[in-house]
Amino acid sequence: MSEAAQTLDGWYCLHDFRTIDWTTWKMTPSDERQAAINEFHGLVEKWNKTQAEQQGSHALYTIVGQKADFMMMILRPTMEELNEIETEFNKSKLAEYTVPAHSYVSVVELSNYLAGEGGDPYQNPHVRARLYPELPQAKHVCFYPMDKRRQGNDNWYMLSMEDRKKLMYSHGMIGRQYAGKVKQIITGSVGFDDYEWGVTLFADDVLQFKKLVYEMRFDEVSARYGEFGAFFVGNLLDIDRVESFLDVK
Repeated sequence: MSEAAQTLDGWYCLHDFRTIDWTTWKMTPSDERQAAINEFHGLVEKWNKTQAEQQGSHALYTIVGQKADFMMMILRPTMEELNEIETEFNKSKLAEYTVPAHSYVSVVELSNYLAGEGGDPYQNPHVRARLYPELPQAKHVCFYPMDKRRQGNDNWYMLSMEDRKKLMYSHGMIGRQYAGKVKQIITGSVGFDDYEWGVTLFADDVLQFKKLVYEMRFDEVSARYGEFGAFFVGNLLDIDRVESFLDVK
């Protein structure tokens, strides 16, 4: 049996994608629409308070294309808190005008493929910043889930730890070339969702997503062992833009 990779696990993560029932929303009286918007502002203010206390983080993005209209990405210390936030939104007035489009449940993860310094990693400020991040307010987001292939001779899980470390080191070097251009958060989802990892990329230049993902496709880790799910790309939804986004006058 090959040696399993050990992981450091941080905050739990929910990607919640919603489609808006624009027809019903337009037919709703303006005062009811405003009340729904105000209530949503109140929810976001609670999230802002949690983030200020460094007990979680969140990001809001509109989604381009027909897969969804907007995404709420939530990070919290426990799975129960994610469930509470999801339920609280589902009970809100705005949720009455949305249809769940997609969701993804995972946990922020770092593996031991790229070994770090000794000592307790959870006390390392650099490691903690990666496990318990404050989500960047970049202009654009890209999310996709992925697996490592388990077919015939292309079975990632039959490789030795040494071989996997070498491959992941090469893979990581490509990502480092995009430092300062793309912020990447890897979340593990084995046992939590349909794929094994979720990848969330943040950038102010949306083309950097295309360049990074394309270049990584030529690396052996992706070319030989990577299996990808649906991609979602979107634009930052500042709380100040929520009202104009939902405006149907």
